[in-house]
Amino acid sequence: MSLLIVAYLGGVLTILSPCILPVLPFVFARTGRPFVRSILPMLLGMAVTFAGVASLAAVGGSWAVHANQYGRDAALVLLALFGLTLLFPSLSDRLTRPLVAAGARLSAAAEGGDRNEILAGLLLGVAVGFLWAPCAGPILGLVLTGAALSGANARTSLLLLSYAAGAATSLALALLVGGRVFKLMKRSLGIGEWARKILGAVVLIAVVVIAFGMDTGVLARLSTASTTKFEQALLDKFGANKPPQALTGATMMPSLDGAVNWINSPPLTTSSLKGKVVLVDFWTYSCINCLRTVPYVEAWAQKYKDAGLVVIGVHTPEFAFERDQANVEKAVKDLGITYPVAIDSNDTIWQAFSNSYWPAEYLVNAHGVIADTHFGEGDYATSEQNIQKLLRDAGAKNVPGGLVDPQAKGAEAAADVSDIASPETYVGYRRGQNFASPERVMADVAASYTTPAALVLNHWALEGSWNIGAEHDVLENAPGKLSFRFHARDLHLVMGPAENGAPVRFRVTIDGMPLGANHGADTDADGNGTVTAQRLYQLIRQSGTVQDHTFTIEFLDPGVEVFSFTFG
Repeated sequence: MSLLIVAYLGGVLTILSPCILPVLPFVFARTGRPFVRSILPMLLGMAVTFAGVASLAAVGGSWAVHANQYGRDAALVLLALFGLTLLFPSLSDRLTRPLVAAGARLSAAAEGGDRNEILAGLLLGVAVGFLWAPCAGPILGLVLTGAALSGANARTSLLLLSYAAGAATSLALALLVGGRVFKLMKRSLGIGEWARKILGAVVLIAVVVIAFGMDTGVLARLSTASTTKFEQALLDKFGANKPPQALTGATMMPSLDGAVNWINSPPLTTSSLKGKVVLVDFWTYSCINCLRTVPYVEAWAQKYKDAGLVVIGVHTPEFAFERDQANVEKAVKDLGITYPVAIDSNDTIWQAFSNSYWPAEYLVNAHGVIADTHFGEGDYATSEQNIQKLLRDAGAKNVPGGLVDPQAKGAEAAADVSDIASPETYVGYRRGQNFASPERVMADVAASYTTPAALVLNHWALEGSWNIGAEHDVLENAPGKLSFRFHARDLHLVMGPAENGAPVRFRVTIDGMPLGANHGADTDADGNGTVTAQRLYQLIRQSGTVQDHTFTIEFLDPGVEVFSFTFG
């Protein structure tokens, strides 16, 4: 219920967003008209269209993006025509004459005019809905992210409708206030016709502003109004932005039902594990923290299997490509994982455990009770000692002592946690931050970007023709560059080849120089490498003192998909 309230209030506050400003003239143009026959249909059309466009975004796919763009173009044409009718009454008469005639034939009464007005208001609301949808802020982003993770459901639809209802409420309030203002103007100055023409001119100007993308660019820079802080405060106030509380000790192990498939084992159930000590490890194969944990989990599985330990890896994806079963199977094979892995592509097991972390380990005793948890990498000695204790408590004989030391290499080697000053950084617009190219972000369309003369620590920039998407960026034409100012021993980048599977060659430099001894597992001394699969690539492992450096990767072929940076 609290999230429904947050969604509604977030929709109300959306009217304060800078990119809403060009839409308001279309709203004020309806002031003074009957609420039921004119204003209410517009509000309904806007709310339904807004929720529909948002639903398409939740379902995802490039077809939805293009459908939204076509709808946006149609909306601009409709609104431009509306502006012209305000400027030129004679044009309005000509355009509405067929509607009036049709209404008369359908109704055979004066009510036909009302229906025309209702239809006009509804169509205007549809147009406003198309233009309003891209202006949504963090709260709608939260709803759509949840939909992407858990799939379309009644709860998601209800949240979207709540958000749309809030936006419609703010529109109604704007009309109420705007209507009073215009009535006062007409009474005192008698400029009703001039107001109509001014509104028509403003509508046409607004259409131009939106058509050329200035609504989210210039206005966002000039206006001091922003809904982000308001919406973020609402999320924090109601606790809607906090991860669910993970299960802890003295809780029975949840069901493992819901996995779309199993690797290295037939499906396992809580009943079949009765009397066993179980280690459940949540991971995903492009997560660097998970990759550094896998060698220890595999070593424990081998060392304690004869003593009765059952290790289960639950692969819950972060990115869309990690939902592909073939990708997961390849990663399991490449990483040398021999223990059972549940493919949790629908996040069912993740939700059953109320989990929020990669990696996350749940140690279950022989009675089926969660006895210990650990979130994140590290502290392996404590985890192994707890495994030994639970095995002994379960009556296992000859439990091996000592601690494993996997001696992992490449990206799986332990991080230098003593000197990391760069956080995980996403490059898609949904979670991206610290973008430093001087050009504004053009979402879901190809655009040209440049690299500034200097980068501030933990800021990044694109160069060339890129399409910045919600989850990842795609290089449209080669060559293209991506730069990052970082402070860490290791730099990793999650990437994928072109959509058609074609490999993408690249070259990495550090401060403009070849890598030499600072190359990673996926680059040579000259910085050369190739993107052949959707996974994490280790591009830099510094051999000397860790300092601030500028990383640059130049892609020699088009189509590469870039997701996120991680460090170690």
